[in-house]
Amino acid sequence: MICKPLKIISLTFFLIITSNLISAQSNYFKWSYGLGAGPNYSKTDVVEGGWGYTIYGNLDHHFTPFITGGLEAQYGMVQGGDIATDLHNRQFVNKYTGINANVKLMLGELIDYNKSNFLYNIKGLYAGIGIGAFKNNITDIVRYKPSWAAYDPGYGPFPGKDKSVDLWVPVNFGMNWYINDGYGYVRYVLNINAQSSFTFGEGLDGYNDPSTKFKNYDPDTFNVYSIGFKYYFGNIKVYRKTL
Repeated sequence: MICKPLKIISLTFFLIITSNLISAQSNYFKWSYGLGAGPNYSKTDVVEGGWGYTIYGNLDHHFTPFITGGLEAQYGMVQGGDIATDLHNRQFVNKYTGINANVKLMLGELIDYNKSNFLYNIKGLYAGIGIGAFKNNITDIVRYKPSWAAYDPGYGPFPGKDKSVDLWVPVNFGMNWYINDGYGYVRYVLNINAQSSFTFGEGLDGYNDPSTKFKNYDPDTFNVYSIGFKYYFGNIKVYRKTL
């Protein structure tokens, strides 16, 4: 007689726990692709940086809604220097392409964002890093100082290659805003991203100068400030938290 009430209590407790676990779960799509664009700013061996542009596309696999691994391809223009104002009258234009494999971790994976509206609204903050190849295509560059240069006119040629491939390490910081479709699934994402790209080689600006004559100690870099849009697709997977 005592066992029956205990069984009822145990069954009730089990159903409550199971119900809570199920209600706390969500479904999400395992893949997404996206497009975006924005300005970039260079920091290379020339004294003055310059503004250019970047266009990108990406394909991501979502291990969870907040951990991704993917591929990104870029095309753009990086430039810097100024033949009139640069100390050595140097300038360059690089019409580049690149591809990298990357991972990203979003804040939503680490916090209980359902505790407050503030945490919920910042769950899409993320950081990431990648590695890839960067193909340089220098379309305009000063190899010889002009005859009117204030210092050492006619000097040259400045050593370097117009076409090369460098190792590329992009570091990303950004924010995702999630948009549900008519069925309640996260289907679209609006994204802003700041990417610092480190290139290991001397191809980004086309100058490979000896350090005895020029300060040439840091990797050539450029920063991209972009806005993008993503679309989720593919098989559906269960996640342990409500999205």
